[in-house]
Amino acid sequence: MQRDVNLNRLAIFVALVRAGSFTAAAGQLGMTKAMVSQHLLRLERELGVTLIVRSTRRMALTEAGAAFHTDCVRLLEQTEAAIERIGNRRNTPTGTLRLTTSTDYGMSVVAPALAEFRRLHPSLQIDLVINDQISDLITERFDLAIRIGWLRDSSLRAARLGSFRQLVMATPAYVAEHGVPRRPEDLSTHPWIAMSALTAPLRWTFTRGSGTRRVVRMRQAMQANNAAAIRALVLSGAGVSVLPDYLVEDDIQAGRLQVLLAQYRLPEGGIHAVYPDPQPPAKVRAFIDFMRDRLAKR
Repeated sequence: MQRDVNLNRLAIFVALVRAGSFTAAAGQLGMTKAMVSQHLLRLERELGVTLIVRSTRRMALTEAGAAFHTDCVRLLEQTEAAIERIGNRRNTPTGTLRLTTSTDYGMSVVAPALAEFRRLHPSLQIDLVINDQISDLITERFDLAIRIGWLRDSSLRAARLGSFRQLVMATPAYVAEHGVPRRPEDLSTHPWIAMSALTAPLRWTFTRGSGTRRVVRMRQAMQANNAAAIRALVLSGAGVSVLPDYLVEDDIQAGRLQVLLAQYRLPEGGIHAVYPDPQPPAKVRAFIDFMRDRLAKR
């Protein structure tokens, strides 16, 4: 039959045996001698056995008390070790970091970042899941997600890591054949490659330095549901589209793509780490700090 035992009294019992007297134990525990005695009496009542025989001058463990003391010492040592281990997990990145992000951002930014992050934390395991769908972090047991663009309302926690620019892109060969658009309105005459995942893939708002806003509706020629696929279509000369800066930096430097209407700006998108744990473990906090620093240097 299971007994209802106050486990806090086990520590008092061990401290009493270690101190050798009620007076010494009371001083070490910061309580009165009467309170120590009361806790021992209640523990013995809960267990149904006598643990210590005592007189006005001395005390001694019973046979049952000696056996129980050995078990209590082992239990408290295991408890202290467990507390120390969880403290280490709180302060040191350990275990497996399981995260998810979109295909284009995952391939171009997150995967290289994870390789460098693990070099800093070689004992950490990494599990990266590339998925253009919004994953359920709790059900699928993700530590965090890196999400691009504009966050949806949710009960998850979010940390902003940085932002990205949206750029109108085309190949030099395409521009040579079709001409350079001078105004945002000129884009409506060009074949547009639309991002079908957007709520309004053909409607774009351009802003110039003075704050003047121009809204343009594009003429769709093709569409795709993934930024990497749109980049491939633009590179093949199929038309014009908007691409995030992190995906086309190398193409611009290599001359494969060029920015159109550079004097205008499109709305910037956010880069966020989203996580379910209100007290994220060290591995999550470390990766958020690492990504924030890395993106700030881009």
